[in-house]
Amino acid sequence: MSQGMKETGQTADLNSVRAAYDAVAVDYARLLGTELARRPLDRAMLAAFAEYVRGDGSGAARAVADLGCGPGHVTAHLGGLGVRAFGVDLSPAMVAVARRTYPGLRFEVGSMAALDVADAVLGGVLAWYATAHTPPGELPALFAEFARVLAPGGHLLIAFEAGDERARLEHAYGRPVGLDVYRTPPELVAGLLAGAGLEEIARQVRRPEGDEGSPRAFLLARRRS
Repeated sequence: MSQGMKETGQTADLNSVRAAYDAVAVDYARLLGTELARRPLDRAMLAAFAEYVRGDGSGAARAVADLGCGPGHVTAHLGGLGVRAFGVDLSPAMVAVARRTYPGLRFEVGSMAALDVADAVLGGVLAWYATAHTPPGELPALFAEFARVLAPGGHLLIAFEAGDERARLEHAYGRPVGLDVYRTPPELVAGLLAGAGLEEIARQVRRPEGDEGSPRAFLLARRRS
């Protein structure tokens, strides 16, 4: 969250997001738990991210944090790609589903804006649509937190809805939610990552598929040594 935002506003926004995802956790897992099987470009970006992490010397021995991990399916996919992944999510209900579904993996309740992780210890950070409800003005502080926990040379992969607008999501996964969704230009995200010390390696933008309402963007970046 941005330093200029009042603490009460932070709490209200986080509470709204947490409550919405607590309410839809079981249906979300049922509807999206197998989504990667239908998304070859998404799997290709995750595979490239995992290979970069594994090839980064000490990075191969370091953990990778899947932030906003939801029901844990992407965390498990990363584990299958040979990286030591764990998940963090704001929603206790999402974390409970993830722990039940993947009992051999580690999942924690927490905010990606204030991670309970020491400085410079992670080999990778994944933010798989995790910033969808973060206003663009708050992204610099969020990306600084991602950079803080990454070891020098560590890698970040961020997936997000591409565009330049705020959409209101009133209903999702069969339930009312009431959330703002921010679609962000890839050029803006790349510039903000660079400002946090994360240099771009590659980007990919694909058209919407299925019931997706906007293009999907992926940026792979590396923390400067």
